[in-house]
This record gives sequence, C-alpha cells and structure tokens, in this order.
Amino acid sequence: MHAVRRSVSAALCLAAAAILVGCSAAGESEPDDGLETATSTDVTPSGSAPIVFAFVCATGDSTRTETYTTYSAVWEDASTGCRAKRITGTEMSEQQGAAVAATEGTATLEELATVCTRTEGTPWTTGIADEQAALLADGLALYCPGHPAMDHLRDALAAWRG
Repeated sequence: MHAVRRSVSAALCLAAAAILVGCSAAGESEPDDGLETATSTDVTPSGSAPIVFAFVCATGDSTRTETYTTYSAVWEDASTGCRAKRITGTEMSEQQGAAVAATEGTATLEELATVCTRTEGTPWTTGIADEQAALLADGLALYCPGHPAMDHLRDALAAWRG
C-alpha cells in the first residue's frame, strides 16, 4: 500500500511538472516573433506620450523590409535605407522636445529619428558644411547620445564652431 501511494505521488508530481513546463513554454515567444524581424510596414500610432518609433529598413531584396524597435539593433545589423515610423505616443518626451528645439525648426522628430538610424554619411562621417547641418547635429547630439559615431559628430560640431 505504501509503495502504491509513492507511485501515485510520483506520477502526480511528474504530471504537474509536465503541465508547468508546457505552460511556461507556451507563454514564451519565439525570438523571431518580435517587431525586430517583422516584415510588415503597417504600423499605426496609438496611445499617449511618449512617442516611440519602429525603424523600417530596406533589405538586399527590394521587395522586403526589416522592422526594428531599437536603434542599437539597426546599428548592429548595419541596416540602411531606414525610416522612423511612429508606433505609439502622441506627445514628445522632454528629451525629444529638447532635441527638436535645438534644430531651430530645421528638423522634425521623425527626421531626427530617421537620421539617428544611419551610421554613415552626413553628419555621422563627414564634417559640418553649413549652419543647417550644425543645427541638425545639435538635435542629434541630444536625441541619440548613444550613437556609435557620436564622438565624430561632436568633433565635427566643435570644428564648425571652432
């Protein structure tokens, strides 16, 4: 009788463990299920502050795009031809507002977000050629301070204002 109870208890424990493992596995999403690898560009804004962007980038195949949710993912993949697409929010954060204000009307938040996806070209790997480029660089310095080419941008601004 004692052996039967032990067998029944062991079977119940194994069944409970299997159910728990099944539940936790079903609750986890596959790494490829997120926005970072989605190919759809049908993203619509909703909600309130702060404004958040997804970044829709061209791929080698002209008919496909890759969508990212972070700048670091775009930079890591060295993606090109990206544009920022608002996915949520209706009001700028304090940082976003300060960055747009620093451009003195020469760039919108969407433009700053789009330029922040780039790692090559103006203004990330070139000098500052005019005041409009300097104002854009001022906004970018505030908007995306973690950009991999930020040191170059700051040096270019210093040389322009030097």
